[in-house]
Amino acid sequence: MSANTTTDTRTSFPPNDPSTWRNVPYSSVPIDPARVQLLLDQEWERFAATTGGSAAHHDRAAGSLPLGVPSSFQHWDPYPIAIESAKGAWLQDVDGRPLLDLSMGFGAMLVGHLNPVVVAAVTLALETGTLFVTPSPSATEVAERFQRRFELDRVRFTNSGTESTMYAVRTARAYTHRHAIVKIEGGYHGGYDALVVSVKPDVAVAGPEGFPNPVVPFDVEAGTVHVVPYNNLERLEEILSAHSDEIAAVFMEPVLENISIVLPDAGYLAGVRAACDAHGVLLVFDEVKTGLTAGYGGASQRLGVTPDLVCLAKSIGGGLPLAAFGGRAEVMAAVTDGRMPHFGTYNGNPLVMAAAAAVDEICTMEALAAAELVNEGALRAVDALIASHELPAHTVGFGVKGAITWSTTPVRTYRDYKRTDFGAAELSWLWGVNRGILTPPGLDEQWLVSLAHTAADMALMVDAFGELAQALRA
Repeated sequence: MSANTTTDTRTSFPPNDPSTWRNVPYSSVPIDPARVQLLLDQEWERFAATTGGSAAHHDRAAGSLPLGVPSSFQHWDPYPIAIESAKGAWLQDVDGRPLLDLSMGFGAMLVGHLNPVVVAAVTLALETGTLFVTPSPSATEVAERFQRRFELDRVRFTNSGTESTMYAVRTARAYTHRHAIVKIEGGYHGGYDALVVSVKPDVAVAGPEGFPNPVVPFDVEAGTVHVVPYNNLERLEEILSAHSDEIAAVFMEPVLENISIVLPDAGYLAGVRAACDAHGVLLVFDEVKTGLTAGYGGASQRLGVTPDLVCLAKSIGGGLPLAAFGGRAEVMAAVTDGRMPHFGTYNGNPLVMAAAAAVDEICTMEALAAAELVNEGALRAVDALIASHELPAHTVGFGVKGAITWSTTPVRTYRDYKRTDFGAAELSWLWGVNRGILTPPGLDEQWLVSLAHTAADMALMVDAFGELAQALRA
């Protein structure tokens, strides 16, 4: 290791201070942009040569689906890989190639594809009915399970993260009799209008770094939304002091996972909680992407800060469409007394409830800790490669998720994220895809170690990254 590198400072599984998990960058030795572009050109040629089936499928799908995909995030140029089957930690695409799935539905497949316990539970539920649209013991049982696991006084089920975040905002508004929302710049919370403000905005129109402007898409009717930087208590306090009589809630991910993994500074979340309390504003945590991937009781328990409301999805459903919102009984009373009516034909669907109960049984503290150890091993192996090749990058991990951030300094805010090296990020992602390692296509997402992944599986990812490191420094 040369003199301009630093050593690894991540400690093992600290309970409440995630800032100690952030790896100090190893090197500021730059990568030649021409080298990155050369490798990108080669890798895109390799992609086109090996994915003819996906190309043909895309041509067909584009005739019926906008962009040729069911959800816009699934699209990338020139075309996305089309998958026809999955099991455990692996996918098979339409070209017959096996792919190690390190996306895992952004956490929805935490227990693995076709987990046998989930499959058995749903199969059994098929014998009793697919939809009742009435109260059912299965829904009550899962609600009680979530009460215990996530320490919620009351909980309601929905079918997607967007539904849960929407109803959480509406509940906060009904409870406080206020309409304005504070959200974090860059954060994503689904498709509800009030929360689609400043989701990865163009910094040219987003205002000063410390005082960002709300950036509202043309098609959105957002209402009043104040936007603040993550890890900036001073700006949050200024907004709350000036507008607390109109603000219903601060709505945020406890750990940002829409721009890789951005961890809270020590004391930041506790400071947000205290500021909300001081100004009579609710605190809502969006745990759609953290949830069980953060640990047994989610990120709020792991980080030691309790919100008034929490939104859950993805990891709780075993691959079936399940989400939920819940929290303090006093706040959820807005649902009970009709101030915020909550409806949904498919809420508490018995097939989904069967899957949720199975996931709750599977995701023990021991099982999640074992997956986290596999993730930690992969992170440390990548750390060693970054160090030995003096790459201007660092790893970040939280729970069973990990990421490589192409930056020489820690990312604490959205503006920090916008200063990362997206060319290197694209190359890193594409390099893995061409070697059978599928991570999300956003260039800023994170890998996920499910309960089905093994250390040998993660070694494949590490080996592919090692080849990339050699190629970058060739």
